[in-house]
Amino acid sequence: MDLTRLEINRRTALLTSAAIAANVINPMRAFAQETPRKGGVFNVHYGAEQRQLNPSLQASTGVYIIGGKIQENLVDLDANGQPVGVLAESWEAAPDGKTITFKLRKGVTWHDGKPFTSADVEFTALNMWKKILNYGSTLQLFLTAVDTPDPQTAIFRYERPMPLNLLLRALPDLGYVSAKHLYESGDIRQNPVNLAPVGTGPFKFVKYERGQYIIADRNPDYWRPNAPYLDRIVWKVITDRAAAAAQMEAGELHYSPFSGLTISDMARLGKDKRFIVSTKGNEGNARTNTIEFNFRRKELSDLRVRRAIAHAINVPFFIDNFLGDFAKLGTGPIPSTSTDFYPGPDTPQYPYDKAKAIALLDEAGFKARGGNRFALKLLPAPWGEDISLWSTFVQQSLSEVGIQVDIVRNDGGGFLKQVYDDHAFDLATGWHQYRNDPAVSTTVWYRSGQPKGAPWTNQWGWEDKTVDKTIDDAATEVDPAKRKALYAEFVKEVNTELPVWMPIEQIFVTVITAKARNHSNTPRWGSTSWHDLWLST
Repeated sequence: MDLTRLEINRRTALLTSAAIAANVINPMRAFAQETPRKGGVFNVHYGAEQRQLNPSLQASTGVYIIGGKIQENLVDLDANGQPVGVLAESWEAAPDGKTITFKLRKGVTWHDGKPFTSADVEFTALNMWKKILNYGSTLQLFLTAVDTPDPQTAIFRYERPMPLNLLLRALPDLGYVSAKHLYESGDIRQNPVNLAPVGTGPFKFVKYERGQYIIADRNPDYWRPNAPYLDRIVWKVITDRAAAAAQMEAGELHYSPFSGLTISDMARLGKDKRFIVSTKGNEGNARTNTIEFNFRRKELSDLRVRRAIAHAINVPFFIDNFLGDFAKLGTGPIPSTSTDFYPGPDTPQYPYDKAKAIALLDEAGFKARGGNRFALKLLPAPWGEDISLWSTFVQQSLSEVGIQVDIVRNDGGGFLKQVYDDHAFDLATGWHQYRNDPAVSTTVWYRSGQPKGAPWTNQWGWEDKTVDKTIDDAATEVDPAKRKALYAEFVKEVNTELPVWMPIEQIFVTVITAKARNHSNTPRWGSTSWHDLWLST
């Protein structure tokens, strides 16, 4: 394999990843007791537009990084990763798990001055979370009603039990609320408010210039006392990672989230005292690299071909030579970071075996003619450098077993539309993000019946009733030991059928100015509201 064709060379990758790793061992710096300073503009690197800003409709870090400052969720995670109320003050589940009651915060208003009430929660849950929201549609599959006996009470009713711990783990990502009065008329998906969001959060939307920037200003009527501290947040759309790093160094950007810079730039900035480079604040967003198969393509609907593709790729070599210390071999859709649900490595795996890959392709009837068997179109997500590297490595690996791969690159919105709405792909590579519980953002990659166009869900043209039943049983099982056993069975089933392959585990890297205070202090900090974030002088 001609590794010089990859976008960075092996030696650079190893040296830079090691340098970052050395920096993140003790990434946070001690500061003397400081009084929070009001004011200032916080400039954020926004690497890939998603043509959507409403987190009630699209669960994605690329949406949360903006929408999560404007709209709020019922529940978030505290510094210890435990559920803490935001728009909900308290909650209680019935013994049978079929009724969960939320008491809502009083005195909260939408940015247009209208009061926030349980009617907003009911409308959002039934019309957005259940019907449209990727991940939400599976989580709320058995939600039948939301009762609103008074403006501060929302009673969720389920056909099958909803484990309270599951719901509380899910709501930080899948519990953002939208204003009923702005959405109850017309097409929810096409509502212009989706690109000019109105929320209850610490920052109010001001302007969105496509391809340039998004602006939100301080909400003077925010319900938390004295918050927020910042006057303004500006998200600058910068798709060129080198240009973003240059703006960081020039002081024009304060923050680049979710591994948005190149490995070499993160290493260089990590040695600069003006910056902190760290994985801290991303613990709740562990990710795995994916290969997604479109079953509408005859060759890929054959299990032998999917297994051959997996066997043809030397994943340990790729990790060791291009990702280094920030990645490890994955074993399936539930990463080893999940202490509650990781089933261990003893599940069906596909180690590198070129001879086996060739034999499987021959057995499937796709023999090489003139060195070529068939050609595939691969769409890589534009989220991070590792995805681009992985796509090129896949392309080169498959060429060695006679599969020609054409890489077609898009911006964020184009990728999401072509893969999850138009299904105009053969292979896709991107990130699966694990969010605390398999039922939150993992099983939707496999559960059939997902709404067309819902990102990061099963849009492969693949259906397996046995897998569907395992997913549904696990999501409604209130006994923790039984849930863990069901998810172990789920991993075994999907690793056997391989509709999606998740062979690499990683954690996101953050680059942020050392002037930032109260940052990275929760497991999903980049997605949270930043109500307490401030900048020192």
